[in-house]
This record gives sequence, C-alpha cells and structure tokens, in this order.
Amino acid sequence: MAVKRARAAMSCVDAAFLRVKNVFSNGLPVYMSFSGGKDSICMADVVYKLIQRGEIDPAQLTLIFIDEEAIYDCVIDMTMQWRKKFLLTGAKFRWYCLPLKQVSCFNQLTNDESWITWEPGKESVWVRQPPPFAIRSDPHLSGVGKMNYQSFLPHVTKDGIMMTGVRAAESVQRLQYMSNLGIGRPGITGTNTIYPIYDWKDNDIWLYIRDNHLDIPEAYLWLYQSGVSRPALRISNFFGIDSLQGLRHVAETDPKLWAQIEKREPNAYMTLLYWDSELYKRSTRKRTKSEGQDDKDYKELVRKMLFEDYAKLFTNPTTRNVCQRYRRCYTKIDGIARPRDYRKMHDALIAGDPKLRTLRAIYQDVYGAYADYAKKFRVQEGGGQNG
Repeated sequence: MAVKRARAAMSCVDAAFLRVKNVFSNGLPVYMSFSGGKDSICMADVVYKLIQRGEIDPAQLTLIFIDEEAIYDCVIDMTMQWRKKFLLTGAKFRWYCLPLKQVSCFNQLTNDESWITWEPGKESVWVRQPPPFAIRSDPHLSGVGKMNYQSFLPHVTKDGIMMTGVRAAESVQRLQYMSNLGIGRPGITGTNTIYPIYDWKDNDIWLYIRDNHLDIPEAYLWLYQSGVSRPALRISNFFGIDSLQGLRHVAETDPKLWAQIEKREPNAYMTLLYWDSELYKRSTRKRTKSEGQDDKDYKELVRKMLFEDYAKLFTNPTTRNVCQRYRRCYTKIDGIARPRDYRKMHDALIAGDPKLRTLRAIYQDVYGAYADYAKKFRVQEGGGQNG
C-alpha cells in the first residue's frame, strides 16, 4: 500500500525547477512529453522559464506530442502555441500522428475495447485532419494498432531522459504506481523517465496557472460549468474514460463536432443514454433514483460472473485477462472486502477495465481500510491491557 509522507521544506514548485535543472545537467538529450492539458502546460512553463533564464540549454530539448486525433480543437490550438514558443527558443518539437492503439469505453458491446488513431483506410471518418508538419510514420512502430503510446515512447527516447507531467495526486492508481517505482527517492525509472511535478496537488496546479497567468484549453471551463468537480477536470481523447462526461457537453453545444464524433465512433451516443448507470461505473444520486433500492448481492453477482458465466462474458484476450486478474483479486480479498468493494468490482466488469485501473484502486481501498481497522483494533487492545 502506498503511504503519503509529509512534504519537505522546499515548495513543490521550487523542487520542480530544481529537478528539471538536474535533468539537463547530465548533458544527455532531454525529451518532454506534452499533451496540451493543464499539468503538461505547468511543466512546460517551468522548462520554458528555465530556458529564458539561461539555466538550461534548449538545444538538448525535444518535445513530443502524441496527437490522439479525437481531441478538442482548443487543445490543438494550445499545443500549437507552445510548439511555436519552444521552436523559437531552439528546442525541437515532434508532433506524431500515428496509428496507435487506444482504449475505447464504447466498444464493450462489440467485443472490442480499443480503437486506432489515424487508422489507415478510415481517412473519411477521422475526427480531424493531421497538420501538414506531423510525423506520420516511424521505424519504431511495429504495425498499425500494434502499439499504444506508452509502449511507443520509450523507443524514441531511449538515448536520453524523458520528462512527463504525471502526478501522484491524480488518482490512487498513479500514487501506487509511483510508489512502486520509488518516485521521490534518488534515482530514475527503468525507462529513463522522470516526473518533475509528481508531488503537485490539484491546488498547486491551479495556483501555478493563476499566479503565472497561463492560458488553458477552454474545454476545462466548459467541463467545470457543466458540473464537473475540480479534481475530475481532465482532458483526453473523446473515447477515453476521462473525457466521457465532456462528450455530453459537446452533444449539447457543438452539433458539427458531435456529428463527426458519432461518425468516427457510432457507439458514442451511449454516453447520452447511460451516463448515470453501472455501464460507466457511476455511483450518483441520479443513478440511485433511476434504479431504485439497491439490494443486490454484489459478491454473489461477481462470483457468478467470474466463475460460472465467464465463457460468454469474457470472449477476447483482453477481457479474459481482466477476468483472470479479477478472479485473483476476488480470492485475495475474501473475508476483508466490504459490500461496496464488490459493487465496484461488478461495475468495473460490466463497463470494462482493460487497463486494470479500477482493479488497482480496489486493492488499495480494501487493504487500506483493513490496515486502518487493524491499527485501530491494536490500539484498543493495548488501551484495554494498560487500563
């Protein structure tokens, strides 16, 4: 279980500046992943300010943007601005438009939980066209849809150090992932990746944006106005789990873009119909009201799905792997899991969990709650003995 420790005397912002300077001090090529999102913009601004001060050499730097095709125009506009700024400093900027595999939250019903960005042969239904300067092929790419961006990036950055704006506070899964990597202790990951803003909280991001007068994609404002909480303000491709709620806003405000999205992903309409349901792992008052009193035995439902009906429910390699991992979890947590943990498992199996993010969160929740209970029990027992 990941353990959060108190922050050192140095502020997280000052620490990020120091980490970036240390990366450049090695004299190796430095790569920086850029997404156009709020975290990426903050990290880019840290790097840009150090270049302006003359404290790092822009000739070492190459920014990498993996264009996911189905993303907001305002994200593309923001990326264009930062591309221009960094090119003027003498840094390099690679804009990739490649046929990479992406997870889709809409294709569970069609026995396929993925889609391919910039897929050859589907040019007529692409959400948008790639810019003329985009990199459309790469020798490290093993084939159409054979790699995702996580497996592709280490191949093109292996001669240097990779910086990315991933933060531990974004989710329990990322906290656990970084804890396993040893982030925060001396050293670097096995893929030569470093996370300069790993310890920034959500408030740190928004304060940095405000204090440094940074522009952000308007999509964040649209999502906030539509009721998305600040911790949930994330932007990814339209078919990823982080952007599903934003699709409802697109359908209401941008009919032209929505028509293109439906053309690219015919199942996108499901967000409008089933957003507040188990299909998207929602646990809201609206779902409770629409579904009525919930008296289901989720432990038994999960057991039946995993051990009796698995052959007809999990029918491709990805879902079969998910089934096996959830079986293992079901066995491990038996006796210490709570009803709500089994409900999370049930909803995740219904909606799909190809990246196993929900599974990792379930492990964290179950073992975290059990550890808290055990500690409380030991304290009570100790108090009784002393008394």
